[in-house]
Amino acid sequence: MTQDTLIVPAEDLTASGDTGDGARWWRDAVIYQVYVRSFADSDGDGVGDLPGVRSRLPYLAGLGVDALWLTPFYVSPMADFGYDVADYRGVDPLFGTLDDARGLIADAHAHGMRIIVDVVPNHTSDRHAWFRAALAAAPGSAERARYIFRDGRGPDGAEPPNDWESVFGGPAWTRLPDGQWYLHLFAPEQPDLNWENPEVHAEFADVLKFWLDVGVDGFRVDVAHGMAKAPGLPDVGHADQVEMLGTAVLPYFDQDHVHDIHRGWRRLLDSYGGQRIAVAEAWAPTPERLAAYTRPDELHQAFNFHYLTASWEAPALREVIEESLRTAGGVGAPATWVLSNHDVKRHVTRYGGGDRGLRRARAAALLTLALPGSSYVYQGEELGLPEVLDLPEEFQRDPQRLRGDGAGRDGCRVPLPWEGEEPPFGFGAGGGSWLPIPTDWRDLTVAAQRDDPGSMLNLYTEALRIRRGHPALGDGSLRWLDGPSGTLVFVRESAGEGARGGLACAVNLGGRAVRVPAYGTPLLASGPVRGDGGHVELPPDTALWWDVKEEG
Repeated sequence: MTQDTLIVPAEDLTASGDTGDGARWWRDAVIYQVYVRSFADSDGDGVGDLPGVRSRLPYLAGLGVDALWLTPFYVSPMADFGYDVADYRGVDPLFGTLDDARGLIADAHAHGMRIIVDVVPNHTSDRHAWFRAALAAAPGSAERARYIFRDGRGPDGAEPPNDWESVFGGPAWTRLPDGQWYLHLFAPEQPDLNWENPEVHAEFADVLKFWLDVGVDGFRVDVAHGMAKAPGLPDVGHADQVEMLGTAVLPYFDQDHVHDIHRGWRRLLDSYGGQRIAVAEAWAPTPERLAAYTRPDELHQAFNFHYLTASWEAPALREVIEESLRTAGGVGAPATWVLSNHDVKRHVTRYGGGDRGLRRARAAALLTLALPGSSYVYQGEELGLPEVLDLPEEFQRDPQRLRGDGAGRDGCRVPLPWEGEEPPFGFGAGGGSWLPIPTDWRDLTVAAQRDDPGSMLNLYTEALRIRRGHPALGDGSLRWLDGPSGTLVFVRESAGEGARGGLACAVNLGGRAVRVPAYGTPLLASGPVRGDGGHVELPPDTALWWDVKEEG
């Protein structure tokens, strides 16, 4: 018997999805990241916007995701594409209006999806009213106390206050004409706030309340490991500090007292109904330190970058999965799983590119969506989009690239291809896009994949449908099964009163085909597999799900 991509009809699954008030919905949600400027353009200016997202909500609802995370759409000069915020309560005209945001939130809720928005608390834009006031004020003033200003070192103060480096490259300090220096852990246009100042705490509590009152369901906290700096701002004593991110505690990142800020935010979120949540974008040197951000009185989730950066090898992935489940479970939080986002090279390319990268990405999708906890999908991964590695020089404007070593994030931010035979593939009505879309993406458009049962889009759609309906998937536990070398094999057992059976998942990460037992009724495979009744031959870079019935 030969079986290609395996699918069972919806009526064969027991529905267990929560369509009510969604208590603790975030513990097993599938959250889709919308990079707003690259999702859909409604007005033809080549830049995605909120009405564009709103127009594509039926697509996202059909895909089967539970929530959307929107990247910043606030008023900004766009030095870092919106992560330099000039007004946290306003929508930049590039993206629409506040009424557009309200309409998008209401429509998403009507489609059964929640909305998470970015909040950027480590730094503001240098065009923010606070920073403009600080520049106009004298050293030592209340206006400057909202940020981190210091005198320089050396006889004439011409040396930076310490050796801290920007994540985007170069020193983390810029000197003003009056001689003082200000801290910016990212671009000079992104001055760091002083979270020792109660006024900063009060301002951000008010910002959170503003958007909660508008109706958002939560926040993705940008640089959640920032804000708190070590007392005295001591030197690191090491160059190339960006290489230490996620491997060492730095005096400006992952300081213990940052957790006091998150505890205050959790109290605020809990004061609202509807299970409002916060998700930490946090880089920490160990899984234990990362899990600290999701203790019961802090944030609800933290992105699992250790999983994202794991190599495509069974032992490495199993170690990360076990560590993630152990440390998240130790604080009562769900694990999270993410393969790509707007800051990293797309995983089709990271996994080798071409046919091999695509096969691995398909298998990784089934592995990820079968794991306990919450999963994140970066826009376009459901289409199998690769990293664009040959963008023309004139389009590459990422500050990380301009200040650093030439590597940037533009290649993972190329707009989505929706339909048609030529760029911009239905992205916008104006015939252009802020980053050029490769011509050979014509085979990767939503329209091209929709009617192809073997497409990446249909693999994701089917996997998400099964995940939503199968009683063993989502929150819960995992039990490893023995498998051939180079494989990961586990079972998710159904939970809840009266639940029986489970779902088994096998992934072959090795270089040769392997035989594994047929654990039940095949549900979905990432690629062609062959079965002889009692066993299945699993090719390299292939994953398979089975529905497991309880015996006896």
